Amino acid sequence: MNSNPIGIFDSGVGGLSVLKEVAALLPHEHVCYLADAAHCPYGSRSAQEVRELSLSMVSFLLREKECKMVVMACNTATAAAIDELRRRFPHIPFVGMEPAVKPAAEHSKTRSIGILATAGTLKGRLFNETKARYATEVKMYPVAGNGLVELVQAGREDSPEALLLLQKYLLPMLADGVDQLVLGCTHYPFLQKTIEEIVQGKMDIINPAPAVAAQAKRLLEQSSLLNSSSEPAHYSFYSTGRVQQLQQMQQKYLAELSGRCAFYEELG
Repeated sequence: MNSNPIGIFDSGVGGLSVLKEVAALLPHEHVCYLADAAHCPYGSRSAQEVRELSLSMVSFLLREKECKMVVMACNTATAAAIDELRRRFPHIPFVGMEPAVKPAAEHSKTRSIGILATAGTLKGRLFNETKARYATEVKMYPVAGNGLVELVQAGREDSPEALLLLQKYLLPMLADGVDQLVLGCTHYPFLQKTIEEIVQGKMDIINPAPAVAAQAKRLLEQSSLLNSSSEPAHYSFYSTGRVQQLQQMQQKYLAELSGRCAFYEELG
């Protein structure tokens, strides 16, 4: 039995959208969730700075919490740091985020797909390699969703400001016939209700979190790291700042886990 936890980290609360899928698919796997709220958002930071922050987050999860796997529930961190982290910690399975360009391109009837992501993700090697591999036959509309992460972090995902920003980003896509929208940031699924109001069923909304959870399960199985216990998992949450913000979002969107949340701790 390998009862060590899975580590999940994000720049803030966005990775809770990934935790939700991991908890559903792997109900016996304990999880340590770490939010780097003190440095959120990552999307506007340099790649080198994101690498340094990611190394700090992963070091905490591995050395302090003895995590058996790390899920990088942040597209920007994945783009900037996953290669370096795999080199530094070759014995640890890492699961990263990648914009779901392939399924969007495969399912588009209009041959036009939209990517809503952070600037850091859109500049990253992973996105550009994926685009070159899978999207040569479609028209692509990559848009940096500036300001959206901050609204989700502040609990204002249903606010008039969020609606106006999303209209600014999505209405031009609709006008150009985009029928597949890839959510390229883990904060964006919390905006899905407002997105659906804007697109009115004219776009399929693709959230990569379920695929990430499935990949985590595959790697645990391949590495013989699955927890064989039949006991329900427990979840602990850490943040480099504003831990109450993280707790409020967990209670709002993952209320079913509340009875198994061990504790919340703000790191100094």
